[in-house]
Amino acid sequence: MNTVNVILVGIIVANALISYKGFNDLAFFRKYEFHVGSIRSGEQIRMISSGFLHADMMHLIFNMLTLWFFAPVVIGWMGTISFVLIYFGSLIFGSLLTMLFHKNDYSYRAVGASGAVTGVLYSAILLQPDMMLGIFFIIPMPAYLFGILYLLYSIYGMKAKNDNIGHTAHFGGAIGGYLITLVKEPSLIVDHSLMVILLAIPILILFVMAKLGKL
Repeated sequence: MNTVNVILVGIIVANALISYKGFNDLAFFRKYEFHVGSIRSGEQIRMISSGFLHADMMHLIFNMLTLWFFAPVVIGWMGTISFVLIYFGSLIFGSLLTMLFHKNDYSYRAVGASGAVTGVLYSAILLQPDMMLGIFFIIPMPAYLFGILYLLYSIYGMKAKNDNIGHTAHFGGAIGGYLITLVKEPSLIVDHSLMVILLAIPILILFVMAKLGKL
């Protein structure tokens, strides 16, 4: 196993172990989840630690499978350091956007690596826009369509507010992965201009809806 794989597996193992601890220890889960009131009182560590907790096993598995499929594309194109930068940069972008949207809702709670994973997903699609996925390992779907639908589902989750998943972080992560990738690989703006525009659409929809008070 090479260094790159060790780093990817290390991130996945960290998510699995910390999430498993949270599944079985509510006090631990509450101490490290994203909670606006606690963060505003000085517990900024939650903006990072919450990205390693998950609401349940399916939430964990979905995020880690998505990371496993898309991370090698980013690593192969941009290298290990850029992958780590995109992963943690997107995690932080996700937490910052969540604070922006929910700063006055002191009871707001959320968990999940979704921000970091969505950032990696967006980065991979920008780098390799012709990539195809097998949904449920059977149904073929262009990766960019999956990414757009994923964020549209996130808008639904933000409006429904019926789970503990950090849907707002999906968008912050997407913005993080999108911007970091374009800053490091500006040639993509010309080489993959259609994909740059398509992936910006759900992000713009989010901010228009927020501006209109629809979220």
